[in-house]
Amino acid sequence: IRRWFQNDVFFLSKLFFSDSENQYMGMNSFSNSIDLLQRAMDVSSLRYQVTANNIANSDVPNYKRQSVNFESELKRAFESRDNSHNEFRMITTDSRHIASKSPKDWRDVEPRRVSDFVTTSKPNGNNVDAEEEAMKIVQIQMQYRLLTQLTSFEFGQINTAMKSI
Repeated sequence: IRRWFQNDVFFLSKLFFSDSENQYMGMNSFSNSIDLLQRAMDVSSLRYQVTANNIANSDVPNYKRQSVNFESELKRAFESRDNSHNEFRMITTDSRHIASKSPKDWRDVEPRRVSDFVTTSKPNGNNVDAEEEAMKIVQIQMQYRLLTQLTSFEFGQINTAMKSI
């Protein structure tokens, strides 16, 4: 859990508190930060539901464990946008032209449920380890708490700025 927590804190700190170039968000604005935090909390909620479903089906024959994929797609969208500044782009003036690949907008990234059909850890074909899933529940709860604290921090910054006016 400690390694996961450190990696997520590092990733989130890069998103919100990056240097003046703001390489991950383009513009380090309040609305972008809140939007990303809201999406991350939604993903955490979905992860909680999926993990609880895994635990509920831990004894069902041939049930395959599910997980949620979001951060890797989000990272890919940020990298796509960052790398697009140096890419060659073709202009399309006709619908029959081949369009250049445009950078993916991070706001369009949606979480995906992924089923694990590769592993089988039980004789009945089920691959859910209830103890591992219970640990994931704790991890998800910690992540959600971190996200709510970051949201509170963002609003606190705005509140401080408004008090000084």
